[in-house]
Parts: sequence; structure tokens; C-alpha cells
Amino acid sequence: MTQSYFLFTLIILPLIGAGVLFFIPTMKKDLMRSVALFTSLVTFGYSVFLWILFDKTTGQFQFVELYNWLPVFNINIYLGVDGISLFFIILTTFLIPMCILAGWDAIQKNVKEYLIAFLILETMMILVFTVLDILLFYIFFESVLLPMFLLVGIWGSRQRKIHAAVQFFLYTLFGSVFMLLAILAIYINAGTTDLQTVVCTNFSPEVQKFLWVAFFASFSVKIPMVPVHIWLPEAHVEAPTAGSVILAGILLKLGGYGFLRLSMNIFPIATAYFTPIILTFCIIGVIYTSLTTLRQTDFKKVIAYTSVAHMGFVVVGMFACNVQGVEGSVILMLSHGFVSSALFLIVGILYDRHHSRVLKYYCGLTQGMPIYATGFLFFSLANLGLPGTSSFIGEFLVLAGALYHNTTVTVMISTAMVFGAAYSIWLFNRVMMGQLILSNIKLILDVTRREVFVMIPFIILTLCMGIYPEMFIEYLHISIKTLILNARV
Repeated sequence: MTQSYFLFTLIILPLIGAGVLFFIPTMKKDLMRSVALFTSLVTFGYSVFLWILFDKTTGQFQFVELYNWLPVFNINIYLGVDGISLFFIILTTFLIPMCILAGWDAIQKNVKEYLIAFLILETMMILVFTVLDILLFYIFFESVLLPMFLLVGIWGSRQRKIHAAVQFFLYTLFGSVFMLLAILAIYINAGTTDLQTVVCTNFSPEVQKFLWVAFFASFSVKIPMVPVHIWLPEAHVEAPTAGSVILAGILLKLGGYGFLRLSMNIFPIATAYFTPIILTFCIIGVIYTSLTTLRQTDFKKVIAYTSVAHMGFVVVGMFACNVQGVEGSVILMLSHGFVSSALFLIVGILYDRHHSRVLKYYCGLTQGMPIYATGFLFFSLANLGLPGTSSFIGEFLVLAGALYHNTTVTVMISTAMVFGAAYSIWLFNRVMMGQLILSNIKLILDVTRREVFVMIPFIILTLCMGIYPEMFIEYLHISIKTLILNARV
């Protein structure tokens, strides 16, 4: 079989950029930023070719590449992309240049190391979405922790940044230890960690349940689900703006992707068995975090708790175990990657100017920042699921899938939309409306040209997915249908 090396090239591009940065003198900060931005844009453009060349008529993995790694132990580097992983790869390569632009002026300390960390993080995340070996999936799934730990711990904004970084690292690492033990058990039973071979291996219902719980311990922390969500608001508050963007935009999606790619795929019987418990946790989590959002006084914590609520909605769609629900969960994850990332950028714009995220510090900003207020209003409406935006499509499909599965769950989880409207409108009204507090804000500056250029792509993608979702769904449909058929075997 002739290999295209397409995915290998995509994976290696950010590492080449990181290697070039290593040899640039430390004092040439603008040159380093330009090299990192150019590398990330080239990687994004290259990833778009995946979309252009992708065959949407098949549910099989495409652009498949196989490299010997540990052939004696029947463990090899196996790469491939299907409709589910396709858009997560593109989302990753899209957000990295946005993160570099977001920190263009804000990051002045250790710029070289900061940019290298982002490019290495990009490679690790692309590998998570392309490897078709569960052991390598685990390795790269955990590898993203190190650069993210450094981003929070070194370039964080407050004194508690080390505490937040350690908490993030320990929470996510502890859950993943159980997944490693489960992978070893799978290897002993199947004789390989190749995903497509493992999927065809028959595990007894009892074994499936034990292994499923081990995988769940890892993925539930990454999403995160209540009650293992405590690390997320703390990490968001302490992380730099770009760190929050990549954390909300991609890292939270790793848990959802793991559920789809591994848990539902390998353990269909256990998935059906635990579904009622998971849906119960989701309902409690969505209501709890939505109410908690309304009590926050920190701008970033509000957005962080909304992320937990949205990801609970996502999990409901997955465990509806039908095409509509899973398609809705993937669309909602992609939408959250656009909308939540943009909201964190909006918070970062204010923080860069006034160095405070306390909500009572701000009021009436519409008077002096009309362009900023327009962008904030757009993404607030998108966050609450306004028709015509990407969130509405995802939430509608999730509710449609949940209705097929269980009417009670649908009614309960739909309260998330009411709470979403409440906290989105409350936040915008609190910061943008009313009388300007001149004693707190001495100088009001609207968004710069760079900040506008960063926000425009998010607006375009949010509208495109909301107005014409078929351009995404048609590539997802066959892969998700194949997944659901396997999960029902």
C-alpha cells in the first residue's frame, strides 16, 4: 500500500516551526512571533486540504499511514482520519494562530518558550485526533498536559497560577492512570492495541463494564463532568488569554472525542448499561453549573462554568446513542470551540487594558467601546443558542436525539437553554449597560485592528455553521452512522 505521508507532514509542520524558533535570538521577539504565526497559518491551510480531499461517501478511515514502532509487541504507529476527527483537526489548527495573535502584545516574558509550547501542543493534539492505536492515543492524550501545565504555571496572570497548574495536572493525570491499566488489560486480551482490531474483539459484558469505568475515569475529568470539574474554573482564571482559548476550544473536546472513539466503539454493551447513570449526572451537572454561573463575580469564571454546562449538554447527545444526538454533540463541541474561545478572547481584551476581571469593576462599556460591545453581544447570543448561530444547530440536534431516547431526559436537559439565556443576558447587561464607572476606568480604548482581525473568523464560522450546517454534517454523517451501528451490535 502506497502511503501519502499527508498526515505525517501535517504533524511535523508545527515541530519544524518550533525548531526554527529555537535558533532565533531571544531579543528578536517580533521575528519569533511572525515565524510562529506563519507556521501555524501554513499548518491550518494544509489541514484544510484534508477537508477538500476527504471522501464523504465512506465511513472508513482515510489518509491512512502505518509506521513500525514496536512490531515485536504488535504495536505500531497507525494514523488515519474519519469524519469525526476531521473537524477537530481543523479546529485545532485554526485556534493556534488565533492564540498566537491573542498573545501578541500581552506576552512579553519568555516569548520563545511560550511560542514553542503552543506549537508542540498543536502537534500533540493533532496526534490525538489521528492515531488509531489506543496505547499511542493514551501517550499523546497525556502529552498535552505538559505544555498546558507550563502555559498556566509560567504565563498565568495571578499568584495562584502554580496552584491552578498543579491542580489541573493532578486531576487529569490521576484519572488517566486507570485508563492505562485498562489499555494493558485490553492488550493482554487482544494481543494488540490497534484500534480497529480491538473494536472487533469480543469482551464479555463484565469485562466491558470494568474497562469502560476505567476509561470513563479519564474522559469525565477532561470534559469535565460534575463533580470532577473543580480544576477547570481555577485553570481558566489563572491561565493567560491564549491558554484559556486553547483549553476551552480543544482540550475539553479530548474527553468527548475519547468517549466517541474508544468507549462507545469498544464497549457498546457497557455504554448501554451505564447510559442512565451518565444522563442523570449530566442533568444534575447542567443545572448545578448553570446556577453556579449566576453567582460568579469573576468574568472568566462565568465563561468557565458555562463551558461545563455546555459540555454536559454534549454528553447527553453522545449517550442518546443515535445519529441525531451524536451529530448534535459533535456540532455543539465545534460550536463551543468557536463561541467559548471568542468569549475568552473578549475577556482578555478587557483584562489587557484594565488588569481586572471583577464584574463589578465594569459597567456601561457600550458608551466607549461600541465595536467591542457588538462582538460581545453577538457571541453572548450565540452562547445562548440563538437561531442562525452554530450553537442552535447543535442544541437542536442533541434535543432531537435525546427525545428519541428518553422524553424525561429531554425535558430536564432543555432547562439548560433557559439557564443559558439567563446567564448570557445577565453577563452582557452587567458589563455593557448602565452608567460608566469613571472612577474605575480612566481610559477607554475600543478594539484594535489586530483584535478585530482575530474576532472576524470566529463570527464567520459561527454564522456559517448556523446558517448552512450541511457543509459540516454531510462529512460527519456516514462516520457517525458507522459508529452508531457498531455501538448497537
